[in-house]
Amino acid sequence: MVELLSWLIGAAHRARRARMKYRWKRVLPFGEVFTDRWEKARFLEFGEGASIYDSAVVIGDVKVGAKTWIGPNCVLDGSGGLTIGATCSISSGVQIYSHDTVEWAVSGGVAPYRQQATEIGDHVYLGPNTVVAAGSSIGTGCIVGAQSFVKGELAPYTFAAGCPARVLGRVSIAKDGSVIIIRAEAHAKSSEEQT
Repeated sequence: MVELLSWLIGAAHRARRARMKYRWKRVLPFGEVFTDRWEKARFLEFGEGASIYDSAVVIGDVKVGAKTWIGPNCVLDGSGGLTIGATCSISSGVQIYSHDTVEWAVSGGVAPYRQQATEIGDHVYLGPNTVVAAGSSIGTGCIVGAQSFVKGELAPYTFAAGCPARVLGRVSIAKDGSVIIIRAEAHAKSSEEQT
């Protein structure tokens, strides 16, 4: 019986994997082949059209807006409250926290966990493997580069990157929808030239 079940699961996996490769030109881990990212988002009561990979971990009170895409291997910690806006792209490996245990661990368990709500605005791009610390606020239209560490507040339409993340420029959206990043140095030179 175990051999038959194993064979059936293997056959189903090979068939689904082949279909996915043919239709979307991608090969995903076993669990992702059998799950529906949009169904998981509906189950979590995320906004209309949102999707979240099966490998993403969701803890606590997490609210996500419409059409937001949450990639594989993400951590969404809503133990202190987490809100993510609409049409965001949360890249692979992103970790967003609303609590930390630094003081609890260092105090030998005497100090409590620190919980603080974290907010991500609408139309935000978080690059792969970015970490957002508890209590942070990332404004609408921000772009955060890969492998960044965000702690604190990023004003709307900010381009930031690094560990820790620092502001590198501003984000501007043209009438045709194209995204323009105005580097901080270019903005400073332009302001100096006008005076």
